Amino acid sequence: MNEPASVTLKRGSLYLSHAVYDRYFHGLEGVVLLRREADLLILPVRHLAAGGYFLKLCNAAGDRVVTAPDFFREHGADDEFERLIPVTWETARAALVAFGAFDMQT
Repeated sequence: MNEPASVTLKRGSLYLSHAVYDRYFHGLEGVVLLRREADLLILPVRHLAAGGYFLKLCNAAGDRVVTAPDFFREHGADDEFERLIPVTWETARAALVAFGAFDMQT
C-alpha cells in the first residue's frame, strides 16, 4: 500500500516533494493542471510540446515546483491562498488527484 502523499499550494505555485515527484512523475519535465469541481488533477506530460507547466527543480533535495499563478487565480486561489493538500493517484483518470483542493471553506 502506498504511503500518504501531499502537495503544497502556495502563492500560485504547486510544490511537490522529491518523493512525490519520483513516485508519480519520475523523469518527466511537465504536467497539465485541470480543475474538476473542487478537485485538482495533476496529469503527467510526456512531451512538453503538448502543453502544460514545467516541473522545475527548486532545491538540491530534488523537490519540484509548478509555477502557475494564472491557473490558480482563475480558479479562485489567489496569491494569499496556502494549503497542504493530500493527493492520490487515480489510474482511471491517469492523474494525481488533490481532492478538495479548491474547497475554499477548509
